[in-house]
Amino acid sequence: MQNSYKQDLQHIRRDYGMSELTESNAARNPFQQFERWMCDALHSEIHEPTAMALSTVSTQGKPSSRMVLLKSYDETQGFVFFTNYLSRKGRELDSNPNACLLFYWDKLERQVRIEGCITKVNDDVSDTYFQSRPYESRLSAIISPQSEVIPDRKFLEQELEKIKGKPDTPRPAQWGGYALMPDYFEFWQGRPNRLHDRLAYEKKPDGSWTMKRLAP
Repeated sequence: MQNSYKQDLQHIRRDYGMSELTESNAARNPFQQFERWMCDALHSEIHEPTAMALSTVSTQGKPSSRMVLLKSYDETQGFVFFTNYLSRKGRELDSNPNACLLFYWDKLERQVRIEGCITKVNDDVSDTYFQSRPYESRLSAIISPQSEVIPDRKFLEQELEKIKGKPDTPRPAQWGGYALMPDYFEFWQGRPNRLHDRLAYEKKPDGSWTMKRLAP
């Protein structure tokens, strides 16, 4: 007997048609194109426009993804985010620095996929960003053994109480920034009848970029 809580997903449909992405209106440089789309996302009503799915791969070849927040980007350093170095993503990046970022802006009917190699940012960058965070967020980063099994939520609350009120909250050694330096971008714009626009940028050995259109 079919479970009553199951929903029929096969007939969910949404057509796209807000915009288009053509070779003539796209920037020649993918960082410039990303800047255009990020500006649109920041001015839209998207709840977390800087949220991106980070995908890594374990030593066993098993992929995993999670949402992190983009904190800065440029052609010199790449795409920067911060996290616990001892978390699952941190351990996987230690063994395989190749990773992928994915932005999905549903209100704009857009996706951006970015592939490249990840390295840690220098300690000064991590220290500066850590001290810019709200006090409570700094405390959470200090007491959380991210990705490790804990007995219950009370464990975290008790650890938090132990350090609450302390004015000096230096960045813990296991917490800091990563930067993904892209060698591939793909911009996806939803279009009617599933004939979506997909433009890919690949980095050439001389550092320039080549643009290609991909079938949807």
